[in-house]
Amino acid sequence: MKFYPLQFYPILKERIWGGEKLKTVLNKPITSKITGESWELSTVEGDVSVVANGQWKGKSLTALINECPNEILGTEVHARFGKQFPLLFKYLDAREDLSIQVHPNDDLAKKRHNSFGKTEMWYIMQADDDARIIVGFKEKSNANDYLESLTTKTLLSILDDVQVESGDVFFLETGTVHAIGAGLVVAEIQQTSDITYRLYDFDRVDANGNTRELHVDSALDAINYNTVETKKDYIKNVNESNEVVDCPYFTTNFLPLDGEITVSKSGKTFTVYMCVKGTFEMEFNNSKTQYKKGDTVLIPAAMNVFILNGKASILEIYIS
Repeated sequence: MKFYPLQFYPILKERIWGGEKLKTVLNKPITSKITGESWELSTVEGDVSVVANGQWKGKSLTALINECPNEILGTEVHARFGKQFPLLFKYLDAREDLSIQVHPNDDLAKKRHNSFGKTEMWYIMQADDDARIIVGFKEKSNANDYLESLTTKTLLSILDDVQVESGDVFFLETGTVHAIGAGLVVAEIQQTSDITYRLYDFDRVDANGNTRELHVDSALDAINYNTVETKKDYIKNVNESNEVVDCPYFTTNFLPLDGEITVSKSGKTFTVYMCVKGTFEMEFNNSKTQYKKGDTVLIPAAMNVFILNGKASILEIYIS
């Protein structure tokens, strides 16, 4: 089979906190004024990505992996995860604050949901003035303080909030209480999981007057009550892959492209590029493809050498 860089149809999700920036900022084909998420690359049950380009157009990512696991995933990823695609890639538009939430670790998620946990990272693509996120506790806490703060509606007072700007990166290990704040467009990289425990939703109601379900008790043994350091500082050497996050689940590099570079891969892992600024071109097997801000492309592990050319900021993600 002839492998090539793969793009997928976005899976668009309406959310109570969503807006229209996925269209105005990232040119996604949204038709709703409350679109909060574009799932770019997913094998979550019920939300499996479908190829949008080339000879495999219309074929699901799951089907491709089943047919060619080593060539798509890479030899080491296949050996470790079988025929599962272990990551989920999204863009998010927060017109309003997201709910305050937490994700379970692998052991708890496996026990309760037969799922991976949800370690994740955020790259801030666009931030309104004074936009902020919530990440962890201001001071070391405990389950009793957490429950008391919910009863008295003072949870926000014990949580840490951080002002953010474009280009900031935050790495959230499982157990970190968090929320993306209003006025942000975010690129999110995470384990393949849709398990979220919602702690507080600002007493919001949907169009039908209903509140969203909370998971106060489920979160008790999922929360890390210690203070955490989530912001990641990183260098930005031009035409180099600058490491931003390196964890057991994924590695993310920041690649500021200005001109032409040749990229060589080992075949051990797939690579994903998320274009967070500018435009670039990829040349492979004498074929050239153009990419722009908001595009996500999966590079099968069988693609060993290719050329990038353009002026862009790119997140480069793989499993090491």
